Amino acid sequence: MSKPVQQNSSGHSVSRRQAIKGIGAGLGCLAASSFGLNVQAGTTLGSLGDAPAPHFPPKAKRVIFLFMRGGPSQMDTFDYKPALNKSDGKEFDKKKKTKLFGSPWKFKQRQESGLWISELHPYLAQCADDLCLIRSMKTDSSAHPRAIPLLHTGSFAFVRPSIGSWIVYGLGSENRDLPGFITINPTRVFGGPANFGSAFLPSSYSGTRIGWEGESLKNAKFSNVSNKKVPRSLQQEQMKLLRSMNGQYITPEAQGVMDSFELGMRMQDVAPNVMDISQESKETLEQYGIGESTTDNFGRQCLLARRFVEAGVRFIELGHGSWDHHKDIKKGLPDKCRQTDKPMAGLLKDLKQRGLLEDTLVVWGGEFGRLPTLEFGSGRGHNADGFTFWMAGGGVKGGYSHGETDEFGRRSVIDPVHLYDLQATILHLLGLDHKKLVYRYGGRDFRLTDIHGEVVHKIVS
Repeated sequence: MSKPVQQNSSGHSVSRRQAIKGIGAGLGCLAASSFGLNVQAGTTLGSLGDAPAPHFPPKAKRVIFLFMRGGPSQMDTFDYKPALNKSDGKEFDKKKKTKLFGSPWKFKQRQESGLWISELHPYLAQCADDLCLIRSMKTDSSAHPRAIPLLHTGSFAFVRPSIGSWIVYGLGSENRDLPGFITINPTRVFGGPANFGSAFLPSSYSGTRIGWEGESLKNAKFSNVSNKKVPRSLQQEQMKLLRSMNGQYITPEAQGVMDSFELGMRMQDVAPNVMDISQESKETLEQYGIGESTTDNFGRQCLLARRFVEAGVRFIELGHGSWDHHKDIKKGLPDKCRQTDKPMAGLLKDLKQRGLLEDTLVVWGGEFGRLPTLEFGSGRGHNADGFTFWMAGGGVKGGYSHGETDEFGRRSVIDPVHLYDLQATILHLLGLDHKKLVYRYGGRDFRLTDIHGEVVHKIVS
């Protein structure tokens, strides 16, 4: 039988076993205090409404990520390469028997900033002074199954939380009645749901999906939210009962599931109104290209993104594919640009008109870029060593071009920006230090950028 070893503040005896147990719990709490954003100031892990404050004053409050799956060709859109055009048809690699392939499209300097933008983006060219072009991107893989998860989660070898999940984990949501992270028409392939999942973070930080890539958004809605068989009042009582049954013993994982259930219940009142674009003016719909066969679907995605931003959603991703033009790029690339150019310009203009662009970071890009050589006689191959992203709003320099690839657009040679650097910079603009945004799992601290990443301060305004 254990003997008392000390008395507590109330004068009651404490056994050796109780003392050891108390010390263990105390060490656990002490360790938790060093986990960056983990469970600080009494925060209940998994609760979107109790998120800690940013590490420092943010320039952006939210993100819209325009993901162009497949790898857009940088030298045909935003990375002007006159030397490549002059060398069109010349031999590039004797062993591989590859020839250089100049861009079939003309470039012009746009607006006061003079950014070089291709004729494939006539509408976006009107927003040149708001764009921050990063023309020296690089990543670790030129294979879709690796590059897409790496872009979204920072890892292709293991299932890790999506960047959207990390951001909501760090900042919470501005609207407790809507998800903090929404993904519209994501891809089913190359990771699928794992690209917008929360992995080991509580499930309440997962992306909430609307549709799948290629599906029409005319009748889009959230899945598994309404329950016509159970009245709202009864749903509330069910939640209360579950809370009381779980009591103080609820785990962070179970807490996340409960938060998701309760969020779904609250969304029944709020989500339909946010999704109803019939409230928008005719001029607004036209600005996004809604009603035009080519631009209608992506226009709806962009308009929904603006409406979600207004409603307080923290991270919205829009999916569009496929930009994987190994063949017939002269037909395929213009088609993709026509589908997205006007809606994206409409989004930027609309956000700016409403005073939202200043603190909304818009990010465009794919998992990698394309090669300057001809492939299969009419297209371009994958290129992980040099490609382009652009940003707008949210604290980045407008009308600015950062970094360069070589004269043919093959490799990043000046101010290269690795994918991890991009992720670190996005978090920085949101007021989050990527080295401190951590979560302990499996015995060690994890972060989005793993052991990598440097903030690209040159693009910050």
